[in-house]
Amino acid sequence: MKIDGNTSDGYHTFNELYHHRMILFSVICNQNKRRAWKSKKHDDGTMYDDYFIVGIETPEGSYTYHYHIDNWDYFKVKQIARAPEWDGHKPEDITRLLSLVADIAER
Repeated sequence: MKIDGNTSDGYHTFNELYHHRMILFSVICNQNKRRAWKSKKHDDGTMYDDYFIVGIETPEGSYTYHYHIDNWDYFKVKQIARAPEWDGHKPEDITRLLSLVADIAER
């Protein structure tokens, strides 16, 4: 069985789920503009062909994703010349985003 972006769990394809994740992350970033950024370069000046990186600084550390350049305009956040140095975050660190809610509640 071939597994690709069109592979489905019976409800959604991988492509649909990645698109949903991108839209949801854009909402988080766009609602936290002072914490979010996007860049066409990593901190060392490199980047994957036709991709950019977008990130948000949470009280618990950074969280980032790479997206195809076609999605650039979904992120209405400041553009920086180079992304901050990667802090080593991993997929399981997604819970850092929850600290944004706690940060808002404390204001």
